[in-house]
Amino acid sequence: MPIIVNLDVMMAKRKMSLSELSEKVDLTLANLSILKTGKAKAVRFSTLEALCKALDCQPGDLLECR
Repeated sequence: MPIIVNLDVMMAKRKMSLSELSEKVDLTLANLSILKTGKAKAVRFSTLEALCKALDCQPGDLLECR
């Protein structure tokens, strides 16, 4: 079962751009883009926590198992 990253969905719901999120979570645009496109091989819990805090969501809102 693949893990689907719904970062783009949450960003759209929050009306937040990739560059704005990048500043809030202190990640490069390149690394966020890798996450957004689902090409990431791993995600650190600290990164997941920062994303959830910036997007005001839960990890389950960003990650989905299909």
